[in-house]
Amino acid sequence: MGYRRRTLEMQADRIETVLARHHVQARVESGEVTPRFVRFRLIPDGATKVNKITALADEIAMELDQREARIYREGAALQVEVPNAQPISVRLLPLCSRLQRVPAFTAILGLEPDGTPLMLRLPAPDVAHVLVVGTTGSGKTALARTLLASLAMYNRQNQVQLVLIDPKGRGFGPLAPLPHVLGGIASTPAAALDRLHWLVDEMERRDRAAHSRPALVVGIDELADLLMSGGTPVEQLLTRLGQRGREAGIHLVACTQKPTAQVIGSALKANFPIRLVGAVASRDEARYATGVTESGAEKLEGKGDFLLVAKGSTIRFQAAWLGPDDLGQVCRVLRQGIRGLRSWSAPPPASPAFLRS
Repeated sequence: MGYRRRTLEMQADRIETVLARHHVQARVESGEVTPRFVRFRLIPDGATKVNKITALADEIAMELDQREARIYREGAALQVEVPNAQPISVRLLPLCSRLQRVPAFTAILGLEPDGTPLMLRLPAPDVAHVLVVGTTGSGKTALARTLLASLAMYNRQNQVQLVLIDPKGRGFGPLAPLPHVLGGIASTPAAALDRLHWLVDEMERRDRAAHSRPALVVGIDELADLLMSGGTPVEQLLTRLGQRGREAGIHLVACTQKPTAQVIGSALKANFPIRLVGAVASRDEARYATGVTESGAEKLEGKGDFLLVAKGSTIRFQAAWLGPDDLGQVCRVLRQGIRGLRSWSAPPPASPAFLRS
């Protein structure tokens, strides 16, 4: 702990040295170490323009001997983030052991920088559907698996059921043994189209009957591949589900590498109010993915380093990881039925969209 404190103080001094070199009146107020990065809270004086400080990101990174630095405003302060030289993975099951209660229909995402567990309640008005974005190696499919598996862990089959569409058949394959999965994994264009037609029919039936349970969570890996292979019929069906699915208890969780208008139609993209954005290749892709001009997503470290984006605001978090052995344990426990669920925690009443446990 002493070494960590001395290191933080040394890095803070170096940041202030760069600022002083450019005649920027600001001071580093505090620093903290997270599983994936080190973050410093920077307080500028009232006369300093924010863009003058953000323009120094590369120079600060060089001063700290880091690949890059991410600088963004948070309230009245600026945050300076640089990679942690010794990143720590966050495993889902140990994280679950820390949680006393998890609300119904709520997915576990990972840890915020201060170590607070971050969860997402799908039926909340500001959530409904989730788009997971990131390049190869960002951890987007692993995060989607964690999200879907955690829903199964904390909800019975008569509460939540999973519908899985995976054109390559690999990303969601490990989830197939979960008892919550309906009809296996749709991995061909024809099977995916049939599954989407069924979902739209079910949505309309539920609308007529005025009910929305059990919740149907539709996991889609490689959304761009699905749209290219399925064409307009698939896009139209997904757009209808995105527009009307929430009231019927149907929620989309889709993964893609490039969420641009050319790949994903604007009407469909608009129906994903929640974006979980991992490492992307460029500033332009970061803007497309987040809808935020300077999100810094192009500077994320990959391997589970994500931003949760909602209504233009962002929360950086380290995604929880569910490895093959842990997932096998989850499947075994869930196949035991109701008693197995006691290995985790019972769901309490509903609560807000973003939860800090």
